[in-house]
Parts: sequence; structure tokens; C-alpha cells
Amino acid sequence: MAERKNGSSCDAASSGAGCSSSPGWLRRLRMPPNCSLLRISAIGIIGGIIAWGGLNTGMEFTNRTDFCISCHEMTIPYEDLKKTIHYTNRTGTTIACADCHVASSKNPIDYGRKFTMKLLAARDVLGHLSGYIDTPEKFESHRLEMAKLVWKKMKDADSKECRNCHNFATMDKSKQKDRSVVKHEGAIEDNKTCIDCHKGIAHKAVHTGLDPEELAKEGL
Repeated sequence: MAERKNGSSCDAASSGAGCSSSPGWLRRLRMPPNCSLLRISAIGIIGGIIAWGGLNTGMEFTNRTDFCISCHEMTIPYEDLKKTIHYTNRTGTTIACADCHVASSKNPIDYGRKFTMKLLAARDVLGHLSGYIDTPEKFESHRLEMAKLVWKKMKDADSKECRNCHNFATMDKSKQKDRSVVKHEGAIEDNKTCIDCHKGIAHKAVHTGLDPEELAKEGL
């Protein structure tokens, strides 16, 4: 009876949008908002700032080295890093995990890549939960496989993570060894990227175990 009564009242009324048989949420979408354009814009801007700020804060929090090595298997490559010049050097400049494995956001274009890298990092979480490399033995058995993935990622991005700190244009050749100057000049001419020549500088040099065919394939 209630359904028939509602239907009758609707039939008796004019055939406007208010008597539409559409679901409630769709009807609300069709109705003009009661708020002014200024109020809607202000709510949108404030909401966007809060959402963007929360997202960026979350990404920066998960970029901390302490967060990375909270998965115990990541302490293995971290110990590798601590033995290299990228961790301890005469200038006291130390890199974090994210400096090499997540693109920085020094300009707006970088932010998209940074966000993509964080999404891809979800694989690491799944690997941790599944115990894929949860022992030193498992880690070593997959180390070369994981290294190749990182090499490819960096090469595809023209070693962007490296170039955030190292730039051909600002290198002081007078402070480089002659061999380094020649190598860098050749890299510029041949359009090579940093990772083509600088594998194994922050972690165990597993590329030295590649056979001749793999060395050629990797450009070494």
C-alpha cells in the first residue's frame, strides 16, 4: 500500500525530475548543489591539500632507512651499503635507501615517478610476508635476480637517482683521475647512463659473477 501511495502521489505531481524513478544517489547527483561556487571551490582546495599532504607525508615516512630495514632481510644490503663510500666518506655525506631506490621529487615531473616507485614497492612487502628472502641463504640465491631488476629500472630512467647527486655538467675534471675523465667523456659521447658502468658500488658486486654473454648483454 505504501508503494502504491508513493506512486500515486508522484503520478499526481508534475512530471519533473523530483518524481524520477532513479535511485536516490543518482537523483542527488542530478540536483544542483545548494552551496555557492566559492564554498565548493574552497572545500575542494582544502580537501585536496589535506589529501595531497597526507599522501606525501606517508611516502616520505616510508622512505626512511629505519622503515626500510624494519624488514629484517633488508638489513643484509644495508650492511653492504655501510662498507661503501656512499655511506662513509670524507665529506660526511650519507645516502639513504630511498636516495637510490625511489626517485626524489625535486620538480613536479618527478612526483609521478616517485609515486610509481612506491606502488611497485608493494612487491617488497609481499615478498616479506611470504618469506621469499627471509634468510641470508635465500637472499643470496636471489641477489643477482633482484640486482638485474634494479639495474633495468635505473637504466630505463637514465640513472635519474644517480643524477640527483652526480651531474656531468658540474663535474670538476681537474679533481678526477685521468681514467675517470676519459670514461665520463666517452659515456657522454655514447649516451651511456651511470648504471652502465657503476654497478655494485653500493652493494655486493654480484655483476662480477656474470658469464661473458651476460656481461655483454648488461653492457659491461
